Amino acid sequence: MHLHFKQYGQGNPLLILHGFMGTLDNWHSLATQFGKTNLVYALDQRNHGKSAHSSRHTLALMVADVKLFIDTHQLQKVSIIGHSMGGKVAMQFALDYPNLVDKLIVVDIAPKQYQRGHDDVFKAIFSVDLVQIETRKQAEQMMEKYLPDFGTRQFLLKNLDRREDGTYAWKMNLQTLHADYDEIIKAVVSNGKFFGETLIIKGGNSRYITQEDEADFEELFPNNEIITIPGAGHWVHAEAPQAFFEAVTNFLG
Repeated sequence: MHLHFKQYGQGNPLLILHGFMGTLDNWHSLATQFGKTNLVYALDQRNHGKSAHSSRHTLALMVADVKLFIDTHQLQKVSIIGHSMGGKVAMQFALDYPNLVDKLIVVDIAPKQYQRGHDDVFKAIFSVDLVQIETRKQAEQMMEKYLPDFGTRQFLLKNLDRREDGTYAWKMNLQTLHADYDEIIKAVVSNGKFFGETLIIKGGNSRYITQEDEADFEELFPNNEIITIPGAGHWVHAEAPQAFFEAVTNFLG
């Protein structure tokens, strides 16, 4: 599948892969900054943002999408930033195509199998009556019963698109994401290793990466460095953008 993308700057190529239910727009400010020293491609992954919808959503398919993007743009070797779901795609891609990856940056996700953690999110989104709502505020009020956290509701509402006729629609392919959710939380699997430089960034307030996960990183990505950004949660890049930018810039050199 050909993915929608935005391009920034010039220099060594750097791909940015957003997380579950995110879009490339979540990365605009940082992509602009990284574009001062790199040729940045921020991608909308399949079934997200402005990329095409598909009846399937698996790690293998998302890796294939990235491979097609690199081939289409005739890129020889890229560095990749991947957050959450995008981090799993980045890790699997680096393991499958190590010769195409220069440096790997994994943001607040481990290569392990995760437990289901978005059922309340799906309930909240499916509770929004797109026929009845006339404002985003009405949509948020419908979601609040299932999602009391204001920040999470605001993040999800970035996916709510107002059409020219005034009606609303979700940008993401909810039906496929819901049907294939168990595929998204599967572990990264490989018989080989990625020996390239790997930076793992975790939020100090996040529990997505535990101390036990460090052994998995060592096994698959032996040339790794793990850093923690204090005070940040799972959306490290959004909650501590300057610290995140400095960490990535220092790593990329």
